[in-house]
Amino acid sequence: MNTSLLLQFVGQQWVLFAALAVLIVMFVRHEMSRGAPALTPQQSIGRVNSHDGIFLDIREAADYKKGHIADSVHIPNAKLAARMNELNAYKDKPIIVVCRMGQTAAGASKQLLDAGYSEVYKMKGGMMEWDALQLPVVTKS
Repeated sequence: MNTSLLLQFVGQQWVLFAALAVLIVMFVRHEMSRGAPALTPQQSIGRVNSHDGIFLDIREAADYKKGHIADSVHIPNAKLAARMNELNAYKDKPIIVVCRMGQTAAGASKQLLDAGYSEVYKMKGGMMEWDALQLPVVTKS
């Protein structure tokens, strides 16, 4: 594309261009504030196994009982603030936050980071991605 045409467009449509710039900045800021870094299920397994970490499943009890990661700790997202002390042994160890699709884990991971937990991650894709990769699950609670 010719740069003079681009500059002409920006000059004529400066309001639209400014709005686009604001939206991009807002999106970047939002993404940066979404909590912990994300790991794939495979990276999560490696981190937990090599650094004596845990999977923290924040889904509701019914979803957890349908299938969860072996040895995961279950604390529903709505109860995380009240039960966070159950994770004190992992203050300096990896905590991989797992939800259904990987979106709710962002808020929970931010909550843990704000409470002083030093190595918190969210699992990309949540249990849906775990299941899609046909990784093992436990169906008993």
